[in-house]
Amino acid sequence: MNKQQRRSFDVRLAPERWPAASSAPARDSFADEVAIDFPSVDGVVDRMRETFLGPEDSDLLHAELRLSPREAFDGLIVTLAVPLRRTCEPCGGRGEVWTEPCAACGGTGHAFLRHPVRLAVPAGVADGACFRFRISTPQTAARRVQVTVAIR
Repeated sequence: MNKQQRRSFDVRLAPERWPAASSAPARDSFADEVAIDFPSVDGVVDRMRETFLGPEDSDLLHAELRLSPREAFDGLIVTLAVPLRRTCEPCGGRGEVWTEPCAACGGTGHAFLRHPVRLAVPAGVADGACFRFRISTPQTAARRVQVTVAIR
């Protein structure tokens, strides 16, 4: 990999398709109470749940990286724009401003931030190869990402 190419991609999973925090009823015995009464600590509760119960596969973001045969042979560095969930600043995670739904987040209490990640794809990568990593920033909830290589 003397001269690696550089390309930019977006992770193809839209944030609105992420599963809700209460999608697994066995794991979320009090998630509804937290979401209603204390939405700003929802991320903390998610991290505690993951620490004690382990990660859920439903929170894994999947992306497909399509490469040409030449790119796969040479290897390259790609920049992924990964959507990360964070607390909505205008409403502070409540989903409302006074008695009105928050216009910035649509009443959900969270917004999305596109976080750039540089991924080095080694030379000779095979079709179907997977890269798994975790992204954690101080202002967003941690996310696990899986990138699958597809050679076209």
